[in-house]
Amino acid sequence: MKKIAIVFPGVGYTKDRPLLYYAGKLAVKGGYELRSIAFNGLDWSKEKLKDPEFLQQTLDKCLRMTEEALSDAGNLNDADVVFISKSIGTVVATAYAKKKGIKAKQICFSPLELIDGYVAYEGAVLFCADADPYADYATLERIAREKKLEMHRIEGANHSLETGDIPADIDNLQKMMRIVAGIIGK
Repeated sequence: MKKIAIVFPGVGYTKDRPLLYYAGKLAVKGGYELRSIAFNGLDWSKEKLKDPEFLQQTLDKCLRMTEEALSDAGNLNDADVVFISKSIGTVVATAYAKKKGIKAKQICFSPLELIDGYVAYEGAVLFCADADPYADYATLERIAREKKLEMHRIEGANHSLETGDIPADIDNLQKMMRIVAGIIGK
């Protein structure tokens, strides 16, 4: 069976930043073909992450870019698929999976509440910061509970899942990547 991992970046958080970079490396080590979606030509602004109209317009544009980028990927319903996503990428990844009926393993770093309309029951692992100014932790906790999603809390962390304490951030990154390795290995 074909194994493919697809990275969906966030606002300013590219595939080369630590969470997506190391998760991608783990996927490759696990035998997955790694692909990354590039969201180009968008008016990226973290301040707009709280604007529902902006989010919907951005989601629509990103879904079109995703469909174009994956047009040559073959039938993902016949593959072992992992979506690795960050921030707005979590919404795009879950919406794309729902639209296409893809049963992908979803690894969602700093998800936005908008995933609620797309993420499948028991279909994702969420890594959430409890001090994220762009996502409401209590709402994400409710979503995880209602949909029986695995959720990991990063205490005192921001939207990049960082606390500002470098040794603590490295320790948190290591813990998250151990969990990711377990998901990819399933």
